[in-house]
Amino acid sequence: MRRFAALFAELDATTSTNAKVDALQRYFEQAPERDAAWAVYFLAGGKPRQVVSMAHLAGLACEVAGIDGWLFDECYQVVGDLAETIALVLPPGSEPTDVGLAQWVEERLLPLRGSSEPEIAARVKSYWSELDTPGRFLLTKLVGGGFRVGVSKLLVQRALAAHAGVDAKRVAQRMMGYTDAKVMPSAQRFRALIAQHDEGAAVPQDEGQPYPFFLAHQLDAPPEVFAARLGPVSNWQVEWKYDGIRGQIVKRSGRVWVWSRGEELVTERFPEIESLAQALPDGTVLDGEIVVWKSAESGEGAPAPFALLQQRIGRKNLTKKVLAEAPVTFVAYDLLEQDGSDIRALSQRERRERLEALLRDTRLRISPIEIDSSWLEFARRREQSRERGVEGFMLKHVASAYGTGRQKRGQSPNSLAAKSGSDPIFVWWKWKIDPMTIDCVLVYAQAGHGRRASVYTDYTFAVWNRRPRDKAEADAVLESMARREPPQPGALQLVAFAKAYSGLTDEEFRQVDAIIRRTTLEKFGPVRSVKPSLVFELGFEGINRSARHKSGIAVRFPRMLRIRFDKPLHEADSLQELESLLKQ
Repeated sequence: MRRFAALFAELDATTSTNAKVDALQRYFEQAPERDAAWAVYFLAGGKPRQVVSMAHLAGLACEVAGIDGWLFDECYQVVGDLAETIALVLPPGSEPTDVGLAQWVEERLLPLRGSSEPEIAARVKSYWSELDTPGRFLLTKLVGGGFRVGVSKLLVQRALAAHAGVDAKRVAQRMMGYTDAKVMPSAQRFRALIAQHDEGAAVPQDEGQPYPFFLAHQLDAPPEVFAARLGPVSNWQVEWKYDGIRGQIVKRSGRVWVWSRGEELVTERFPEIESLAQALPDGTVLDGEIVVWKSAESGEGAPAPFALLQQRIGRKNLTKKVLAEAPVTFVAYDLLEQDGSDIRALSQRERRERLEALLRDTRLRISPIEIDSSWLEFARRREQSRERGVEGFMLKHVASAYGTGRQKRGQSPNSLAAKSGSDPIFVWWKWKIDPMTIDCVLVYAQAGHGRRASVYTDYTFAVWNRRPRDKAEADAVLESMARREPPQPGALQLVAFAKAYSGLTDEEFRQVDAIIRRTTLEKFGPVRSVKPSLVFELGFEGINRSARHKSGIAVRFPRMLRIRFDKPLHEADSLQELESLLKQ
């Protein structure tokens, strides 16, 4: 644990990519394989399930430190991170040990789950006594389920590749699914990540492995400049962007595996896709989108809203009713492996030709290529996206290879003409429709994490339950809120409907933070209720009904577009505007 805590601190102390990779590589060279297996799991995004609530841990820390809860709360307001506050208030440890990370997780932390509260308290106090402050901080993060570190999975892959002398693309492929919580990290799994094999040769542990997904960058330029920046439309493969779950179908050794972009094996959740994929030849890997597809008597039908697919995602018991109400299919748009050979280095045009030939006699859907005469014509068609149940267009250069993650090389539209003919191009753009927007009011705030731990950046927004008659009626509501009077049934009130924490600059966050501190009405632990005074324009990708929310509505991927200093509170939007968007 001490070695991993030191690595965690070193990674947190620098923003240099090379320094992070060097630190990771040194750790892998020194750590036992069993510890390294767990380190890769956590650093690559594996989430430890919470075994003890953070509130319980804070109470135990107060007890051990001999301080009152109010003093702990004051410390937390200054520090901004609960685990760090706990680590700082605890007295120095009296029984230091050097137990490894794997032993800590497997023999100490995981067995805590389901234990009685007295037993948990006794064990946690004992564990704290064995660790220094960095170790306690890390332990609390792991126990409380809040472990996060400023390192990307790509950096972990680079460090493993450098440590083992294995191609980084091979390591990336082997790491697909590594953070699946259903499979315990082990020394054997770590050795499989860094095993030496000829590039492209099949090995047993790779049998069902997908490839790392190639991700597109958002294209925000106006269509009027596309011709100058992207070149003619004939250089691009244009497809509709479906609103589903990105996935890969892997068919090898007579078996089918279906993977999500989140590196989760989802074969059992989508038996329709598994059945369709049985017709594929061995040694085939497809990239595409998992969507609910509603057929129509008059034609091919159309993709259904993502909300319907969400009903399938969380279902363990797939009844006939569920399968009938949310029929899932796979829309293929790329071929990554054919006859057991990795073909990702081929051009987009050639991979597409092979994909069409492969799926010609199967029941698997293939994403159609859209044809038009100019970028401006495509822009006009893009306006039909919501009617079609899609999110806009995907633009893929016909010479593009299939990359790993979000490639930086070749992603600038202005750089394409300057690239040499021998260098591979990695260019995918997502040309999404403009988000839905609503003007709403800030009502709750919570501090952020990491470098924003001392700034209020996570906000809850509300809309009026109906339009205020005038400014005076809205002001009366604000005055009653300041007096902490509960709203009367049927009266004008603000109804919370969404949370967001992204979209503003650091300076804007500091500006809003100052207002929040001046206008706080109440504190509920880390959350502050604030006197409504700011209107924000909130953007989101989708909207649907939700019985879990007080407003009856949930929005998808909300983010702050701007602060509306120009708009008074009584002119903020209401539930009626959300209902209107819902009908659209």
